[in-house]
Amino acid sequence: MPAPTTPAVDPYERPAERRGGPAAAHLDDLAAFVQASPTSFHAAAEGARRLADAGFFRQDESEPWDASPGGHFLVRDGALVAWRVPDRAGPLTPFRVVGSHTDSPTFRLKPSPDLAAYGWHQLGWEVYGGPLLNSWLDRELGLAGRLVLRGGRTELVRTGAVARIPQLAIHLDRAIGETGLKLDRQHHTAPVYGVGVPGPGVLDHVAGLVGATGADVDAYDLLAFDTAAPAVFGPEDEFFASGRLDNLVSVHASLTALLAAGESDEIAVLAAFDHEELGSESRTGASGPLLADVLTRTGAALGAGTDEQHRAWSRSFCVSADAGHAVHPNYPERHDPVNRPLLNGGPLLKINANQRYASEAVGMARWRDVCRRAGVRVQPFVSNNAVPCGSTIGPLTATRLGIAVVDVGVPTLSMHSARELTGAQDPYDLSRALTTFWSG
Repeated sequence: MPAPTTPAVDPYERPAERRGGPAAAHLDDLAAFVQASPTSFHAAAEGARRLADAGFFRQDESEPWDASPGGHFLVRDGALVAWRVPDRAGPLTPFRVVGSHTDSPTFRLKPSPDLAAYGWHQLGWEVYGGPLLNSWLDRELGLAGRLVLRGGRTELVRTGAVARIPQLAIHLDRAIGETGLKLDRQHHTAPVYGVGVPGPGVLDHVAGLVGATGADVDAYDLLAFDTAAPAVFGPEDEFFASGRLDNLVSVHASLTALLAAGESDEIAVLAAFDHEELGSESRTGASGPLLADVLTRTGAALGAGTDEQHRAWSRSFCVSADAGHAVHPNYPERHDPVNRPLLNGGPLLKINANQRYASEAVGMARWRDVCRRAGVRVQPFVSNNAVPCGSTIGPLTATRLGIAVVDVGVPTLSMHSARELTGAQDPYDLSRALTTFWSG
């Protein structure tokens, strides 16, 4: 009888110590955070849960503002803001802000979402943001978000795998090898949800998860997510793949850093906005009033008048943390010929002459100093002149508040894919740098 063999172990399932120390433990926690956060609403709720467990107090925006020493937070829909007030805070105490965003490109369920076509039950949804459409093909997708039921009760929900966008077989499109894949955003992205005799509608299924029916649902924000679990892989476990790394890597890094940071003489602020992928123009986006509301009301509760608040803001600083591009080995011509960041080479310092990123010399030097004190390497990122540069919440925050901002992030491949790729070391290094930034 042959000797029993050791079962194969999925790299992601290995205990952290077998993959190597605190960076691996950070990845395990990041993976858990991503899986708990299929939508911006879930990310804000999971962040709030962790903050409450750490002793932060929840601020109701309709109540008088609490600026007592210690940790505070608020949730506004899919956005989360947390702040820690030091013991000696006063009207002129400046703020140290780290900004990120909770949303990712995906699909959002339309009104009257149940479709019937050629014996199939399909779903109608619209494109949210700028996803790489082809990356969503042939994946088992779930639905998650919030339901508003009759009477005003709001429930967060998530399904298991319930839908799939099937790609057309190559036998039925022989020219695809020459012409490339071309997807119509309306006709080619509708997923299959059922087959044969139509069953209950999708809202009945989702509402049933909270003991309700589709008829009980007055409104909803339901979005698609890839149900595949995050994975660590590579010959040295050097890669980390997951959905929503842009920008849950930064949300999680700032959250863990805020909880780990020591006492400072400044007010530490975490701002995780929603709707960045749509341009940030909403009540929960970086162009909206959320961060200004928190800073203004905190300053006022500490006794600051208008002049004192602006004096405090003039001495404040913001780190805008978002995903950035690593050099793609198959498309090197799309990158700057000199500045070519790699995975696991350290967080990015993102620079753009046209202010698509808000980094300027003083802020850049400050970020380099923070990383040097944290023992973390820095990689500059700048775009190829012939390739348009994306943007972040950084310029929006600088424009709206007049606070100095530097743009940073984690190098990433496959940005806006249903499943993005980063290095196994970089998320932890970003968290270490942000911890040092907040520790003073």
